[in-house]
Amino acid sequence: MDKGYKLLLPLSSGPLKMAEPQTGLRHAMGIKMKNTKQLVLSGIIPILIIIGWYYVTNYTNTPKAILPKISAVGAAFVKQAVNGQLTADVSVSVKRVIEGFFFAALLGVTMGTLMGMSLTIRSIFMLTLNTIRQIPMMAWIPMIILWCGIEDLSKIVVIVLGAFFPIMVNTLSGITSTPQGYIEVAKLYRLSSWKIFTKVYLPSALPQIFVGLKLGLGIAWMAVVAAELIASSKGIGYRISDARNLMKPDIMIVGMLLIGIIGILMDRILSYIAKKVTPWVEARRA
Repeated sequence: MDKGYKLLLPLSSGPLKMAEPQTGLRHAMGIKMKNTKQLVLSGIIPILIIIGWYYVTNYTNTPKAILPKISAVGAAFVKQAVNGQLTADVSVSVKRVIEGFFFAALLGVTMGTLMGMSLTIRSIFMLTLNTIRQIPMMAWIPMIILWCGIEDLSKIVVIVLGAFFPIMVNTLSGITSTPQGYIEVAKLYRLSSWKIFTKVYLPSALPQIFVGLKLGLGIAWMAVVAAELIASSKGIGYRISDARNLMKPDIMIVGMLLIGIIGILMDRILSYIAKKVTPWVEARRA
């Protein structure tokens, strides 16, 4: 029995070491196959929409004023790209979104952190902020235009107001969900409030903060388009409103598609930053 055990041990320990690279390769291949599957599945609905759109506009009596052909939308896109109108509208709207989102993120993360770390500050601001949060964004736009005019300032204020709350709420949630044990240990070591924030609260809350930032970015796009639809002389929202007045649905659809594509790109950029800043989240999922 002892002799057999001694012979078995090298045989069993050897293959384990040789299998490590193969295990890593299988893991990498599994991730690649999973990503490919997700990519294929995510393309099913867009393809079905395009097929349905093509069928309706080519094989039914649907008026072009209601739903134009795909070729007409493509021609409108090319025309706006060539004459520079597309670039001008996109640059104006993106600039407004970036500026408004920056201030919303700054204010939302700051206020959420202060309210999460201090019960006194939370008690002072919570009722007022919750009341303001219940008022629809569209209800604020006429007042903001009255106060700030129809220039860029009013659009930026609307974006800040819309994007602030999801960022603030998620930051507050991330701060308050920090394990109490970590905070007690930090206090035992007599760390300053700033070090407790940077070493304990922030790493714990970062994933939730990025969730709020992504939600705020989506609302920022909705806010800027809503503001441009009501009072503006340039931007994607203005172009959609102008096309509606001129009964040009092809230009309206171009604007809608641009908003979706740019929004997805900005969301992916934010997701990439989140992965780099919070690598432990991906490690846990793996």
